[in-house]
Amino acid sequence: MRRSERRGHRTAPALAGAALCAVLAAGCGIRTTSVPVDAGAAPSRVPCAMPAEDAAAQARSGIPVQVYLVCASQLVTVDRAVRVQGAGSDRPAVATELLDELRRQPAADERQAGFSTAVPRTLRVFGPRPGDAKDALRLNEQPEDLSAEALAQVVCTFADSESLAPGDTVTLGGPGDYPARGYLCTAETKASPKAVPSTVGVP
Repeated sequence: MRRSERRGHRTAPALAGAALCAVLAAGCGIRTTSVPVDAGAAPSRVPCAMPAEDAAAQARSGIPVQVYLVCASQLVTVDRAVRVQGAGSDRPAVATELLDELRRQPAADERQAGFSTAVPRTLRVFGPRPGDAKDALRLNEQPEDLSAEALAQVVCTFADSESLAPGDTVTLGGPGDYPARGYLCTAETKASPKAVPSTVGVP
């Protein structure tokens, strides 16, 4: 009995010491370092803002306007410049210039800042048809057939133009016989452009 007890007393410390050595040996396999370990790509930071000098350069090239592009799943304004003669009276011309800015792909520096557009390159805008409200605009596609982001870009960009939306309501129709409808650009629309913009009654 004494011999087995003595053997048991010897075995327990030996096993504990072996386990400790194994842990220390495993720990010695990784050297501590002050250099950060690359654990994969860090989350990208999208600034959604253009440098001030870029905005100034845009303003010098024409009439300064702002259009809404998509950035970080939101609508964010970008400074652009357009050339419109008689901007206050020729509403279809103003709408066409703004739509052209929405249709073209963002420049390299805008893409680097995280901007994109969902407005299709084939989209066109025209003036009202007989029977439409005088402030109505017609697209060559039904507004509800556009993606929610594209429609939100168009509505919010047009809504910021006093000549296109004097009452904060953008009246849009399509090529069909459907009546033009009023759309609002709300804070919710800008924060979540994947939701269809709010509609109001036909003026």
